[in-house]
Amino acid sequence: MGKKLLHIALAVIAAVLPTIPSMAQIPEGYYNSLKGKKGAELKTAVYNVIKNAKVLSYGSGSGHTWWGFWLTDRDERGYFIDRYSAKSEWVKATSQGSVGSGMNIEHSFPKSWWGGASNQAYKDLYNLMPCQSKINSTKSNYPMGTVASGDRGNGWTKVGKGTDNKWYWEPADPWKGDFARGYMYMATTYQNFTWKEGAAALQILQQGTYPTLQEWAYTLFIKWAKADRPDALEIQRNEDVYKIQGNRNPYVDFPNLMEYVWGDSTDIAVNPETTVKSSAYKDGGGTVNPDPTPDPDPTPGPTPDEPTSGVILTADFTKQKGGCTEEITKNETTNSNIWRQSNQYGWYATAHVNGKNYVADATLYLPEIDLTDYQDASLTINQAINYANRKALKYLSVEATVIDSETGEKEVSKLTDLAVPSKDGWTFKDYVLDLSQYCGSKVILAFHYTSDTDTSCYWEIKNLTIEGTKVPTSIDTPTWKTDNHGVIDFSKPYETYTVDGMKTTLNKNKKGIFIIKQGNATRKMVRY
Repeated sequence: MGKKLLHIALAVIAAVLPTIPSMAQIPEGYYNSLKGKKGAELKTAVYNVIKNAKVLSYGSGSGHTWWGFWLTDRDERGYFIDRYSAKSEWVKATSQGSVGSGMNIEHSFPKSWWGGASNQAYKDLYNLMPCQSKINSTKSNYPMGTVASGDRGNGWTKVGKGTDNKWYWEPADPWKGDFARGYMYMATTYQNFTWKEGAAALQILQQGTYPTLQEWAYTLFIKWAKADRPDALEIQRNEDVYKIQGNRNPYVDFPNLMEYVWGDSTDIAVNPETTVKSSAYKDGGGTVNPDPTPDPDPTPGPTPDEPTSGVILTADFTKQKGGCTEEITKNETTNSNIWRQSNQYGWYATAHVNGKNYVADATLYLPEIDLTDYQDASLTINQAINYANRKALKYLSVEATVIDSETGEKEVSKLTDLAVPSKDGWTFKDYVLDLSQYCGSKVILAFHYTSDTDTSCYWEIKNLTIEGTKVPTSIDTPTWKTDNHGVIDFSKPYETYTVDGMKTTLNKNKKGIFIIKQGNATRKMVRY
């Protein structure tokens, strides 16, 4: 991209990239070996940094697991932090090294997955949590995933069957990110393990050093980790375990590291010196602090307007087609259309005709949405799904097409946060999908329906709303001179983030507000 002209907003970056909390003390040079690595190579580099831990002996007593829990898992009231149970059920800690009443040491990453050997993984505090014995027994050695039916948990932690009819346990929402980062740690620290054949391990893992986690698993865990970002408690536990074991959980230190290892940035080399740290995430425990080297502004321009939030598009499909168009790739039914609009159900799609399922592939496109001047956006759809046989996400998706304004090239991506009902039925419910990654561009959203002779569900979308926050239009946008006042040199390495701290990239057609980090310089920029 070179030194392509970007315009810089005059606003200071307060509350966007807070400083690292005092509790987070990453040793100088600890992650230096990760620099320049990406994907599989990066995962192995992380493994080499964290693979050796001075673990405590297992059990109770001085220098054992429960002695460690006294330091790592007690709240301000003196109760053991039980991530598997509601706070009202937590147990009082009596003395360091003593077992909590009615509690077990729980292996989040079950020991049976590697055969139960009493090795480092067996004793690793990043994988061990104090847990009430009943829920420990209920969750058994099941892998972590989404419970779709038959929940027999304790009202906090779910234990039941997923859409594949296999058993899983699912943490409560406040702990999903914590456990996701814990699983990422285990899949990296012990990537050299051979997972036991026939065990529940192979529902979620695969043999080998990369990716180790099954695709569905790391996709889900990234989603959970984004929704539940590191907070002060998790950051502090990482620090406390480090003091005991001498190794860290890098997925807590660098919340975006997962993207470089498994996610949307596997083709981008990481730089631990500039990569956003946990305190830069919302609720990351950091303090609000302006840019330590704010840009001098002897003649400030006008104060920018406040960002404005509002509805970008709304459509009631029971009353109108909303300008939607259908594109059919395959249709083996006798009907001319897969997608149809009705006054009762809105837009609906099915390839089930006269009691028989047919192969079909049809996409319903919305009119182009202009998100050029928006810093965040979301899509809310009111939908119902039936006859999906618990496999809705296999056949249904929401997609976005971004067209490069200069080349005309189309870039199609799938929205990964589409949620579907846990049970098939005709009940309509609102679902919210994040569109922020498309801000700064014009985008065409689409509902992609597929079916086969096994499953041909009904997908009904009654209405939708697209909302967003618009970039202020009255920001003074001077051109920066090439001097030493925090100028970003785009010919050298830099990191790009959205305004809420999520890593992103700049491309020719992406416009909006961005946070650019290079070395110790951090600047808020508006690209028109």
